[in-house]
Amino acid sequence: MSRISFNVLDTDGAARRGEVVTRHGAIQTPVFMPVGTLASVKSLTTAQLQQLGPEIILNNTYHLMLRPGVELVEQLGGVHKFMGWDRAVLADSGGFQIFSLAKIRKVREEGVEFRSHIDGSAHFLSPEKSVEIQTRMGVDIAMAFDECPAYGLSHAEVEKSMHLTHRWARRSLSARTGASALFGIVQGGIHLDLRKQSVEEIASMDFDGVAIGGVSVGEPKHEMFEIVNYTAPLLPADRPRYLMGVGTPEDLVNGVAAGIDMFDCVMPTRNARNGTLFTSHGKVSIKNARFAADDRPLDPKCSCVTCTTVSRAYLRHLYVNDEIAASVYNTIHNISFYLDLMRAIRQAIASNSFGSYRAAFLDRVASGEAA
Repeated sequence: MSRISFNVLDTDGAARRGEVVTRHGAIQTPVFMPVGTLASVKSLTTAQLQQLGPEIILNNTYHLMLRPGVELVEQLGGVHKFMGWDRAVLADSGGFQIFSLAKIRKVREEGVEFRSHIDGSAHFLSPEKSVEIQTRMGVDIAMAFDECPAYGLSHAEVEKSMHLTHRWARRSLSARTGASALFGIVQGGIHLDLRKQSVEEIASMDFDGVAIGGVSVGEPKHEMFEIVNYTAPLLPADRPRYLMGVGTPEDLVNGVAAGIDMFDCVMPTRNARNGTLFTSHGKVSIKNARFAADDRPLDPKCSCVTCTTVSRAYLRHLYVNDEIAASVYNTIHNISFYLDLMRAIRQAIASNSFGSYRAAFLDRVASGEAA
């Protein structure tokens, strides 16, 4: 029995508008999930996040198992109660973080031994342990434990890793208990034959949704979208399709065109803290001296708190003086921009005008930095 329901409501070419229903409410797709790694979207309170209106956010198994630990999160009522969040939560399995953050790791059939990036302490994570942690946290959607191969490995090395991911996928499914849905992850690196093989294997299993993993790990952008454009149409049409860790606004628009339903990325929050802001006419680097006396709103077409209450000059002033409010204002805007983008995409699909919307959007942002 599926722990979620998914229905495709409209299509426009390969683009799909749909609805995922979870224990904590319905999610309109295509959807962007803000990343709340440590049960917090950086720079925002939960109340501020709720006001922005995302229907689902992402938490991370690796980070939460290290600090504060699943025992404490469970003791305090699960991740929803812990962070005061009443909407859906998806959790990463921890596989990518072990690949990218663990100081020392040893991959074996049973799982991965690794040392924490925080204090060097030794830990072990297996498919069973990862699913158990996600279940105990009470997330709505859990991810199968996988191995994410580095970019640049040989075909044989990626194939070996892919088969391990498939074995771990079966073990993840066998370990599933409770009410959390579970998504499988397709691997295969940049090799299209392996991607096809991985889709066939993962799609044959009883997962509630299927994700494309192992992209945006160092490969050139054109190779990433060769993978996405090839793989997405092969994924089951009756289950949500999730592109992990991608990306820019252009990536989201192009991902939807390939048939993707769900996205996550740290880009809007990380860029906000670095002073790079997304607007309807391209990116703005708010630290630029030309904004020092600019009394215009950041983006006149945006209705977020940042754009309706303060000027570019004030945002620059806060940023160059390292004021905490700079990160707050900037994050509010960037998250709003991403959520508004997905809302506009859904409307375009519903009105059968996504092709023209996509062309106009890509043309508008191609010019680079906004005026």
